[in-house]
Amino acid sequence: MERYDLLVIGAGPGGYVAAIRGAQLGLRVACVERWIGKDGKPALGGTCLNVGCIPSKALLESSEQYHRARHGLGAHGISVGEVSIDPAAMVARKDRIVGQFTGGITGLFRKNGVTWLQGSGRLLGGGQVEVKAADGTVQTVGAQHILIATGSRPTPLSVAPLDGDRIVDSAGALDFTAVPATLGIIGAGVIGLELGSVWARLGSAVTLLEAMPEFLPAADHAIATIAHKEFTGQGLDIRLGAKVTGARVKAGRVTVGFEDASGPQQARFDRLIVAVGRQPVTDDMGLDVAAVTCDERGFIPVDERFRTSAEGVYAIGDVVRGPMLAHRASEDGIAVAEGIAGQHCHVDYGTIPWIIYTWPEIAWVGHTEQALKAEGVPYTVGVFPFQANGRARAMEAAQGQVKLLAHAETDRVLGVHIVGPHASELIAEAVVAMEFRASAEDIARIVHAHPTLSEALHEAALAAHGRAIHI
Repeated sequence: MERYDLLVIGAGPGGYVAAIRGAQLGLRVACVERWIGKDGKPALGGTCLNVGCIPSKALLESSEQYHRARHGLGAHGISVGEVSIDPAAMVARKDRIVGQFTGGITGLFRKNGVTWLQGSGRLLGGGQVEVKAADGTVQTVGAQHILIATGSRPTPLSVAPLDGDRIVDSAGALDFTAVPATLGIIGAGVIGLELGSVWARLGSAVTLLEAMPEFLPAADHAIATIAHKEFTGQGLDIRLGAKVTGARVKAGRVTVGFEDASGPQQARFDRLIVAVGRQPVTDDMGLDVAAVTCDERGFIPVDERFRTSAEGVYAIGDVVRGPMLAHRASEDGIAVAEGIAGQHCHVDYGTIPWIIYTWPEIAWVGHTEQALKAEGVPYTVGVFPFQANGRARAMEAAQGQVKLLAHAETDRVLGVHIVGPHASELIAEAVVAMEFRASAEDIARIVHAHPTLSEALHEAALAAHGRAIHI
């Protein structure tokens, strides 16, 4: 029986990063992964690289380029004539990008000496794992340390069962080869908004049915309000407090029943996407055999070093309570590998950035204003609109604002919230500032290049002290 210092189950952004870091630190590492790609071949990268983060961003970029060519170039004095679209070519481009990155991980495994065990992993207890390959062959391997990094899957909705054609989940929504005239999406969270943005830009009439009465409740209320206005202005029909009661396919269309404040309703769509969240993949893994406890929702409780209830078994990423974010899973994985190697093991969950890749983008880190109010924390607010930012105006992308929250007594930055152009990149400065316990005054005193979008954060920091220059 082969034995390893570290055996990782799952090769998503948490698992493959943990495997590589462990190998860099001198551990003998193997990684178990069962994913089969669209081409029928085994692939690394998990959900994120195959049907999540990377392919969705590829389609978002394609759809934004198309939308800009049709509607955004005239303001620059550019005329391109008739613009056509080939959804199948967009999907093919997306698939090429996915293949490049999954193949890249294969190369990184080879470079770092990580053994890829293709198949499904099942805990046997006593530091042993059964690996069952796609062809049915089984082998048992042993490890001093076992890391569960199996990620998550889309949460099913019993009243809207998937058929793989007219009713699909987020993965299926990435492979439409024709633009549906009408598209329904159950769920107006991160996934629903991003997918809705893709197909709305390409010409679909998109309706999002959200059961919650509030739009993006996890975001700062002011930012969510601005985003809601922007999205509805783009044509997204966002119906809040709409609880879906059923969905059926008839004559090639989907009829969806839902209830809102006005009572029972019906809507018909060419396609329906179910995007009501994700759930951890922890079933049928032999957790009970290995004495690894789970909660009622399938999450694995861990301590500050990501140790489970079983000796030598760890868990990270989407199978652990906390934000289901790829970058969080990667940092979890690095922390575990370094902890096993005797190094410091810590991830600061207070400075993890959240991003929604719509246009305008939404990004935030730290506390929201409503959370500070609820906790009774004294704070100051600095706000700066992109309308007053020279670079944003030059880009014809002056929607949204930067909002900075600082402690009223210490001036330490407690949260930064952005809705606007390239918010996903701008939030990085806020994350670094908060990680180094910076104050609003610190950011205000730093010279920001002109003209750049980053000046909006600079001005928001000034505004927290009533010193903004350009508003």
